[in-house]
Amino acid sequence: MQFKLAFVSAALATLAVATPAPRNEPASSCTTGPIQCCDSTQSASSASAAAILGLLGIVLQDLNVLVGLTCSPITVIGASGSSCSAQAVCCDDNSHGGLISIGCVPVSL
Repeated sequence: MQFKLAFVSAALATLAVATPAPRNEPASSCTTGPIQCCDSTQSASSASAAAILGLLGIVLQDLNVLVGLTCSPITVIGASGSSCSAQAVCCDDNSHGGLISIGCVPVSL
C-alpha cells in the first residue's frame, strides 16, 4: 500500500513539472488572422464557454483548448488607438462574429 502511494505521488509530481505553463507569444507570430482583443479567455470546458459553444452548436474535440469571449480584431499593432485593455490573443477560428474565438494563444503586443 505504501509503495502505491509513493508511486502515485511521484507520478503526479512528474506530471506537474512536465506540464508547460501558458506563455505569451509575440504578436508577429500570429498567422491565422488579426490579433483579437477578448474580454476574457477561458478553457472551452468552463461553464460560460460551454454554454456559448452549445448555443452555437459548436462541438470541439479538445475541451482544454483556450477560447476568447467577446472579441474584436486589433488591426494595426503599434498604431495609436489599437490597444487592448483586456486579453490580446491569436486564435485559430475567429468566424463566430466576435462572440467566441476558438484555439487562442495569448500574445504580447
